[in-house]
Amino acid sequence: MDKKELVYVPMAVDILHPGHINIIKEAAKYGKVIVGLFSDEAIKSYKRVPYMNYEMRKIIIENVKGVDEVICQEIKDYSPNLIKLKPKYMVHGTDWREGPLADVRQKAIDLMASWGGEVIEPEYTKGVSSSQLIKTIKER
Repeated sequence: MDKKELVYVPMAVDILHPGHINIIKEAAKYGKVIVGLFSDEAIKSYKRVPYMNYEMRKIIIENVKGVDEVICQEIKDYSPNLIKLKPKYMVHGTDWREGPLADVRQKAIDLMASWGGEVIEPEYTKGVSSSQLIKTIKER
């Protein structure tokens, strides 16, 4: 594989955890990793107000090994950034098959296919999620 292939990885990264690292490591195998970091408004549209604002989250994620570039994903729908970048690959954990992102999944798959791109779905990292970490923090 040509290391110059673009790989899009959409993420909220409100609380960085091993699942995020696993996705980035997987994505880095395919080329140049561009993280589409969800804006605060995008996160609020389907979750809650993020604990860290966009700029704070951006500083963290752009310093993670394997991340080549961070751009803003303004809305929950991945289409605007996918159309702009036309990446060869998009990497997303299997967690979006159900839940608040399920509605954008098929749209992203179809859009990627329209230019010969591929969606890669590594298995969601078991036992870790931002929601579970937040629940644990609140319980303590």
